[in-house]
Amino acid sequence: MRDVFDGRMLRVAVIGAGQAGLSAAYYLAARGLEPWRDLVVLDANDGPGGAWRHRWDSLTFDRAHAIHPLPGAPLETPDPQEPANRVVPRYYGDYERRFALPVLRPVTVTAVTHDDGGFTVHTDRGPVAAASVISATGSWDSPYLPHYPGIERFTGRQLHTHDYRSAEEFRGQRVLVVGGGTSAAQAVQELHTHGAEPVWSTRRTPQWTRRVFDEDWGLNVERSVSARTRQGLPPLSVSAATGLPLTDVYLPDIASRLLVSRGPIVRFTEHGVVLDGPGPDGFGRPDQGEAEALVGAAPALPGVPTTGPSSRSAVPERGAQRRDEGRSGTSLWETPIDAVLWATGFRAHLPHLRGLGIRERSGGIIMADDGVTVVKLPGLYLAGYGSSASTLGATRAGRKAAMAALRFARERDEAAA
Repeated sequence: MRDVFDGRMLRVAVIGAGQAGLSAAYYLAARGLEPWRDLVVLDANDGPGGAWRHRWDSLTFDRAHAIHPLPGAPLETPDPQEPANRVVPRYYGDYERRFALPVLRPVTVTAVTHDDGGFTVHTDRGPVAAASVISATGSWDSPYLPHYPGIERFTGRQLHTHDYRSAEEFRGQRVLVVGGGTSAAQAVQELHTHGAEPVWSTRRTPQWTRRVFDEDWGLNVERSVSARTRQGLPPLSVSAATGLPLTDVYLPDIASRLLVSRGPIVRFTEHGVVLDGPGPDGFGRPDQGEAEALVGAAPALPGVPTTGPSSRSAVPERGAQRRDEGRSGTSLWETPIDAVLWATGFRAHLPHLRGLGIRERSGGIIMADDGVTVVKLPGLYLAGYGSSASTLGATRAGRKAAMAALRFARERDEAAA
C-alpha cells in the first residue's frame, strides 16, 4: 500500500512533516482516512524533525522558541540543556510511530499541477495524484538575504542562520550580526560567550516589548497577520509581528551594553561595514526603544563599548572611522568586521506551487478567513503560512487544513455521485 506512485487518486497529499504537516495527518487519520490508501505525507528530510533537525547544536531546548505539543501527545519535559535538534526530532519520530502516520521520506516535491481531475504532486520519485493538497513546507528552506550596496566587495565570510552551526568558529573575530529578531539577539550573546566580538545591526529601533507572551498575545498576533494574508499581502517577519521580549534572558546583556543595536547598514566596504547610528566620530549608539532605560545599568562586559544611558557616548567603537560622505552632521561610521551573520529570517517556502498562479502582484497569496484555504484554488491548503508559521499556529493550522480537506473531499464525492 506504500506505492503511492502508481497513479491512483489519494484523498489528500500532505507536503512536509513538520509541526503543521504531522498535525494535519493526525486529524485526517483520526477522521477516517486510511494511511497509504487515502493519505500520504511526503517529507524531503531523511528523518523526522522537520526544520528542527537542522538547527545548530548550541540551541538548547530552553533557548528555543516555545514548542507547542502535537495533538494527542503531550511533550514531556526534556532536559532544558539538551539541544533542540535532538529533542524535537525524537518527539516527532515517536509521534509518527505512535499514530502510524504514513510519512514517506526522503521525497523531494518539485512541482504541483492541477486540472479538472485534481492535483498531481511531482516528486523525484514519481508523480502522486491527489484530490486535495496540504502544503506544510514551512520556511526553513527559503532563508531571506537582503541586499546592501557594496556587499559584493566585502571579502570576509558571510552566512545565514540557516547555515550557522557553532559560535566557536568565530572565536577572535569581529562579527556583524544583522537582524531584529530573537535569533539575532541570541547569536550576539552566544558569539560573545565564545570569544567573538559581535556588532549588532538592526534596520530600525529594536522592537523590545514588555508585553506578556501568553496565548492571548499569540492569538492577537495571528489575527494581525491573518488580516494581511486575507488581502493577499506577504506575511510580516516574525520580529515585526511579535517584537522582542524584555525577559531575564536578555536583560543583563542589555544592561551591560552587549545587546545594543549599532544602527542600520548603509553599505559594505572591502573589510568592513558603514552603519548609520552613533555620532559623527563613532561614539555612542542609536536609541534602543523600550530597552533604552536599561542600557548602562550594569558594568560593561569586557570588549563591549561603554555608553552612558543618557548621553549615549563614552568610548568609540574599535577601529571606527567617520564617513562624512558629503553630509553635514553625519552619523555614518565604518567599523572593520571579519564576518557577517545574516539573522534576517525566512520566507514561506513555496517554489513547488509556483506554476499554480496563486500569488498576487504584491507577492502574497489571498487566504480565506480560516487562514489555510487558498481562495484562488479550491482543494489547496497552506498550513504553516502566515499566521500559522509559529508552532502554536502550525498545530491549529494543521487541524483547520485537515477539516477543510475532508469537507472538500466530501463535496467532491457528492458532486460525482
